[in-house]
Order: sequence, then C-alpha cells, then structure tokens
Amino acid sequence: MIKFRPIQYVQEIKNEVKKVVWPTKRETTVTSIMVLIFVFVAAIFFLIADQILSWFVGLILGIGG
Repeated sequence: MIKFRPIQYVQEIKNEVKKVVWPTKRETTVTSIMVLIFVFVAAIFFLIADQILSWFVGLILGIGG
C-alpha cells in the first residue's frame, strides 16, 4: 500500500514549480494580440458563412429574395 507523505508531496510540488518557464511580458502581449486577430477573423468568417447559408435556406424555402 502506498503511503501519503505530505512533506514529500510539498517538496515535489516546489521542485516542479521551479521548472516552470513563465512567458515574458512581450511574449504575452504578442500572443494576446494574435489571439484577438484570430478571433476577429473567425467572427468575420462565421458572419459571412451564416449570411450565405441564411440566403440559401431562404431561397429553398421560398421566403428569400
């Protein structure tokens, strides 16, 4: 049976946290800007796709022009 040792557990957590490489402020800024750009592009894409599908369904159902 495996015993739980809280002190050893906390020491292992500290060792793992020391290995974490945090992004720099510049990396965080660039990544955030890229995410916002891709969200904007995706929003435009889905807006256009929705308008085309809406127009097409309207034609099929005879309620579009």
